[in-house]
Amino acid sequence: QVQLVESGGGLVQAGESLTLSCAASGRTFSGYIMAWFRQAPGKEREFVAAITWTVGNIYYADSVKGRFTISRDKAKNTVYLQMNSLKPEDTAAYYCAAGRPLGRGPSSTGQYNYWGQGTPVTVSS
Repeated sequence: QVQLVESGGGLVQAGESLTLSCAASGRTFSGYIMAWFRQAPGKEREFVAAITWTVGNIYYADSVKGRFTISRDKAKNTVYLQMNSLKPEDTAAYYCAAGRPLGRGPSSTGQYNYWGQGTPVTVSS
């Protein structure tokens, strides 16, 4: 059974940094694409970043490009999201996702069939 467990969320001030972790278990993720999405209260879930497990191709939403960095540690089966220069508009619950490439694009929620429970990030101004 696949499990994705996020950690590392919290309350920070604008301009500060946080690193989120997603511990993945239950299968090998070779050939999978791993991603971070976020959802603010009253808003739809939106794509943040994605990385292909085997090759390491990376994709970012325009809103986080240059500030956030996604990476993965194959030995630890963990995906990270380093978030720098945080802004109040980054406040949201952050979700880890995993799925086999289905041709729907890394930014589509329909690309992923495994989701974590989320970790909250609050950025105060």
